[in-house]
Amino acid sequence: MKQFSAKNILNIALAGHSGAGKTSIAEAMLYLSGASERRGKIAEGNTVCDYDAEEIRRQASVSAAVAPLEWKNRKINLIDAPGLFDFEGGLREAVRAADSVLIAVSGKDGAAVGTEKAFAAASARGLAKMFFVNGLCDESARFYRVFEDLKAKFGPSICPVVVPFIVDGQANIYVNILEYKAYDYSGGAPVEVKMPDMGDRLEGLRTAIYEAVAETSDEMFEKYFSGEAFTPEEVIVGVSSGVRAGTITPVFCGDAMLMRGMEQLLDGLTWLAPCAADKSAEIGADVDGNPVELSVNEDGAAAAIVFKTIADPFVGKISFLKVIAGKVSQDAQLADMRTGNTERIGKVVVMRGKKQEDAGCIPAGDIGAVLKLTGVNTGDTLCSPARKVVLDGIDYPVPTLSMAVAPKNKGDEDKVAQGILRLAEEDPTIKFTNNVETHQMVISGLGEQHLDVVVSKLKSKFGVDVTLEKPRVAYRETIRKKVQVQGRHKKQTGGHGQFGDVWIEFEPCDSEGLEFGERVVGGSVPKGFFPAVEKGLRDSIARGPLAGYPVVGLRATLYDGSYHPVDSSEMAFKTAASLAYKAGMPQAAPVLLEPIGTLKATVPDANMGDIMGEVNKRRGRVLGMEPAGDGQQVVEADVPMAEMHDFTTFIRQVTQGRGSFTFTFARYEEAPSNVAQKVIEEAKNEAE
Repeated sequence: MKQFSAKNILNIALAGHSGAGKTSIAEAMLYLSGASERRGKIAEGNTVCDYDAEEIRRQASVSAAVAPLEWKNRKINLIDAPGLFDFEGGLREAVRAADSVLIAVSGKDGAAVGTEKAFAAASARGLAKMFFVNGLCDESARFYRVFEDLKAKFGPSICPVVVPFIVDGQANIYVNILEYKAYDYSGGAPVEVKMPDMGDRLEGLRTAIYEAVAETSDEMFEKYFSGEAFTPEEVIVGVSSGVRAGTITPVFCGDAMLMRGMEQLLDGLTWLAPCAADKSAEIGADVDGNPVELSVNEDGAAAAIVFKTIADPFVGKISFLKVIAGKVSQDAQLADMRTGNTERIGKVVVMRGKKQEDAGCIPAGDIGAVLKLTGVNTGDTLCSPARKVVLDGIDYPVPTLSMAVAPKNKGDEDKVAQGILRLAEEDPTIKFTNNVETHQMVISGLGEQHLDVVVSKLKSKFGVDVTLEKPRVAYRETIRKKVQVQGRHKKQTGGHGQFGDVWIEFEPCDSEGLEFGERVVGGSVPKGFFPAVEKGLRDSIARGPLAGYPVVGLRATLYDGSYHPVDSSEMAFKTAASLAYKAGMPQAAPVLLEPIGTLKATVPDANMGDIMGEVNKRRGRVLGMEPAGDGQQVVEADVPMAEMHDFTTFIRQVTQGRGSFTFTFARYEEAPSNVAQKVIEEAKNEAE
């Protein structure tokens, strides 16, 4: 592929709700432009963007994919983003690399939650937004109902560009309001026909677009209100200006499966979408944290953001770059601002799905990839050592569903851990921890499908079978009463014996473990044995008397004892301390403590009652509520961690994916007797 200057490059994220036809739209655009020899179909598993084995199996995108094409001397870098909520990380990556977002909307179902999420993600980064209403050849499609729905949801900026002329439920003719031309697709290829009689509807749509153009400049405003007609060129320039400013959100339509309206979509993108020279300039920060403006200048110092990584066990690492300034060429030396290391750039390629094409360099404003940058991760800034700058990374959603992962074959633990860490390089929404307390490997993700994909990839890419189960809860134990007990260890085995005798006072205190002290008088226990006594107690508190969980909030004071001048040893006193612990703890009113976390759930106003009811069902306490804007509320509550395992699934179902939450450990509290009894019984059963 030839190189283009930034003013002729369009970086467009293709987003929307799952099932709206994003991948089919991409396929139609690639085929029409000649970037692919045949149009792939999702059902056949041969699409350019959905090439991963998991995507083929699920018939849905699970990660962002890049597919460049050329149209009328413009290079369009399409970044196909997944629509499933479990793979929202891919949407965030696509939006980070894009300068505008094309949002696919089902002509049958209309605006859905995924539509809102894509719109919000684009707005958060200040990107231009456009809609494509897809699937209009479906008899149940209703374009004008969907259009009104878009206006109701997203405001008056929604502006029609291409609309269908529907006869007997058939959408064969599409009217381009910018050109004021009509095209008939009933024979397959588009044929220009005379404008159909759409009555007042067309005039209303033309008026809407003219009013939008009039708002883009004083000159256009005066011309409109003086009664002068806009030329097609003025309409296109005016709408383009409004799109860049965010005051106009154009709406296209068609049917990607039947290739209807696709030429008009591509033309519209080249006319209206901001080019890389318009949008790619960014504000970064220098090494001292001061803001630095980076212009899209191919001749300047290089600066690029790594927005996606593929960590293939056979091919190696592929780092996708959006070049903000300068250019990235083979053999260049660039600084990784996260690690501080200097990276030598290896092979530079352009990716189209899984296919690679050699590239001499990636210029400012363009997207490409570099092979085998082993130390570079997603979100890293690569820049010239002569001008060090840090770019904004990627704001990933926080993983909220955790499961314990265990290999089916013993001895595969290391392979599992290495595999998950490699997958986390590709997908930073995957978190992996090795919980030394519960002796479990725990993986966290955005939902059940997300973790299911991880399990599948561990098998296909790394050859390990694993099972997922509910992770154990890290309970604690403590005491509520003061007791004084003796621990006496005496053993005669011939020769030197073993003798240690201690009196220890156990009492509750406010600590995260053991507080050890002594008030021995008269030398009944020599000072040299004090550390052994403490060591014996610290080893013992790892297992509490109730269910074997670690003990916290315990003060132990050595106050008396005895010793033998020959048979006493550190080991004997350590053992005596352990015996005192075992004798004293059951007498000290031991109780089970459960971890409590702070929940902050952001949900639509309509779901407030559902969330608060669910919090109460999960033994939680609502602490307060506050408005979050856009018809949403933040509910804050304390909830036992043992009750939160499937809360991700619940909140997604109740809010249709609109809700989100964070949950962080806060403290330990005494567990209710029924909960404690159940945990103790489970611990006894496991021990047996």
